[in-house]
Amino acid sequence: MEWLITAIAAYILGSIPFGLAIASAFGLGDIRQIGSGNIGATNVLRTGNKFAAFLTLVLDAGKGAVAVLVARAVFGEGAAGFAALFAVLGHLFPLFLKFKGGKGVATFLGTILALSFPAGIAACATWLIAAALFRMSSLAAIISVALAPLFTFYFYHMHGAILVAVLSVIVIAKHHANIRRLLKGEEPKIGKK
Repeated sequence: MEWLITAIAAYILGSIPFGLAIASAFGLGDIRQIGSGNIGATNVLRTGNKFAAFLTLVLDAGKGAVAVLVARAVFGEGAAGFAALFAVLGHLFPLFLKFKGGKGVATFLGTILALSFPAGIAACATWLIAAALFRMSSLAAIISVALAPLFTFYFYHMHGAILVAVLSVIVIAKHHANIRRLLKGEEPKIGKK
């Protein structure tokens, strides 16, 4: 019963489409009709509003972190990992948007920061370095997400690394269109409207 409660609560929290709500609140229109159509921070940035993109990033990461921290506080460490899984699934397949969500990178990173802060910092630093080098958010995301299980294994434990590896595969799979564009050399740079 505890794990069922954790799964439902984390999924609902993960389903909150902050990018859509913030874009609407800032008068930027329906973010699903702009740029890539994604509801995440990178696409909000394409509107030219950096503050709205920053808020989206923080809130999307925050919902993943909150799900993990609350589950850990209420039900223990095992529930924390379960909450991480369902928070990310909620963002990827949100109840409120007919299961058509974002790509989950910010929420994924938020859950890792809450599971193991050093592992999360390493994953975020990897994203920043890759983004600075390549100027492509999707490539930076794929690199950091792919390396996250290694960071989790080193700083946290094997079971956490397995969970993060499963999430990594799902998040990278959601980037299939980006991967095709990367291979063709057509992926847009960060900040391009």
